[in-house]
Amino acid sequence: MKSGTIFMPPVRPVACFGPLRSCLGIAAGAILLLGLCQPVAAAPAPVGASAPPPGVRIVAVVEGEPITNGDVESRTRLFAMSTGLPMASEVIERLKPQIVRQLVDERLRIQAARNQKVVVSDKDIANAIREIEQRNGMPAGGLRQRLAAAGVSQRTLVDQIRAQLGWGQVVFGLLGDRVNVSDTEADEQLRLRAQQGGRQEYRIGEIFIPIDDPANTADAQRFAETVIKELRAGAPFPLVAVQFSQSQSALEGGERGWIQTNQMDPEIAALVVNMPIGAISNAVKVAGGFTIVALQGKRGIGTDLATAVTLRQVFMPFPTPLNPQAPTEQQRQIVERAKAMGAGARDCTAMEAAGKTANDANHPTDPGELRLEGVNPPQFRQLLATLPIGKASQPLVAADGVAVMMVCSREQKSMSTVSRQDVQRQVVAERRDLLSRQMLRDMRRSANIEIRGRGA
Repeated sequence: MKSGTIFMPPVRPVACFGPLRSCLGIAAGAILLLGLCQPVAAAPAPVGASAPPPGVRIVAVVEGEPITNGDVESRTRLFAMSTGLPMASEVIERLKPQIVRQLVDERLRIQAARNQKVVVSDKDIANAIREIEQRNGMPAGGLRQRLAAAGVSQRTLVDQIRAQLGWGQVVFGLLGDRVNVSDTEADEQLRLRAQQGGRQEYRIGEIFIPIDDPANTADAQRFAETVIKELRAGAPFPLVAVQFSQSQSALEGGERGWIQTNQMDPEIAALVVNMPIGAISNAVKVAGGFTIVALQGKRGIGTDLATAVTLRQVFMPFPTPLNPQAPTEQQRQIVERAKAMGAGARDCTAMEAAGKTANDANHPTDPGELRLEGVNPPQFRQLLATLPIGKASQPLVAADGVAVMMVCSREQKSMSTVSRQDVQRQVVAERRDLLSRQMLRDMRRSANIEIRGRGA
C-alpha cells in the first residue's frame, strides 16, 4: 500500500468562513523552526567552565557535560503537555528519576552523533515535527502552539528530536551492509508468508523503557505504570511514544506495523494474542527494560478484507495563517477559487492536473491507497465513505489553506498483502532496533556518568 501525506480536513467541510469550530481544521503542513535548531555538532558548555546561574542546579554530568534541574523540569512539563491531562505533583515527582536517566541516554546519543560528525538540519527537525502533528491529528503549527500554552520551551522538544534523528543516523551508519536486504532474502520471506495464509498478525505500537542498572528496576517499573495510567486515561499513544520510548520506533509514534508473534519478544507475543484491539498492556518485562504495547489491529494473513479508497486532493495554501473570526480578503478569494475549481473538475484526471499546479511537496495530489476503516478523524472517514465517486468535495478549510478532494475508487479487497519493499523495510527496522539497544547499553557501561540528585 502506497503511503503519503493526506490533508486532514476540519470536523465538517465548509464552503465559507464561519465560527472557529467549523473553520479550523486539521491540515498537514510544515512548522517553521529555523533559528531554533542547532546542529548536533554544537556541544553544550563543559561543566566547570563557569558557575551555573542562580537557581540552576546540576543533577547529572555525562562525560563532562551537565544536565540541570531546569532540563528535567522542562522535560517533565513536556510530558504533562503531551498527555493533555492534569498531573498531580506526586505523579510528577515519580517521573523525575526516570526522566534524569532518559536525559543521560539522550546526552550519550548526542555525543555519539557529534563524534561521528553527524549534523541534523533544521529541515530534518521541521519534517519530524510535522509528522508528529499529522500522526496526532494536529493542525500545522499546532504542536508549537501547545508548547507555548503549556509554558514549555520549544527547544526542549527540538533537542529531543535532534538526539533521536542524530542517533538514528549513527545506527544506520554502523549497520553498514546490513541495511541492504537482498531481493532473494525478501522473496524468501514472502514465500514463507504465502504458506501461512490464515495465521494471525498484529499491528502494534510500543513504548520501550530501558533499565540502565538492575538497581533501578523498581524506578523504571513505577515510571512505566505512570505512563500506562495516563495512556488509559486518554493520553495520545504516538505523542507519549515520541517523548519516552527509547526504541528506534519512537519518532514513528512507536509504530511497529503488522508483525507476527515470531517477530516479537516472547513475553509480548504471549500477551498480544489475548489482548482486545485498542487495549494498552501492563508493563511487560523484556530484555533490557519494560515495554508498553498498544494493540491497534489483528488480521489473518490473506483474509483481511477492508475498503480500499483512492483519491485526489488539491491544496491551496494561505499566505498567512487563518484567523477564522477575521479572514483576509485574499483568504476569501482563495476559498472561492477552490470552490470554483471543485465545481469544474469532472473526474480524477482533472483533479490531478489541477493538483500539479497548486500542490506543494507536503500535499501530494495522490496520497496513495487508504484503508477506509483506519482513517481518522471519524468525520473524515465518513466523508470518504459517502462522497460520490468522481464528485469533488466542498472546500475543506484549515489554518494553513483550503483543500478539495475527490474519491476515485472504493472497493473491498484483501489488505494483508505486503510488498518486497515492505519486507525489506521491516527487516532493516528489526536490525536497527537491536543494534541501537546494544550500543546504548555498551555506552552506558563505558561512559563517565555522575548522578547528583533526583532532578527536583
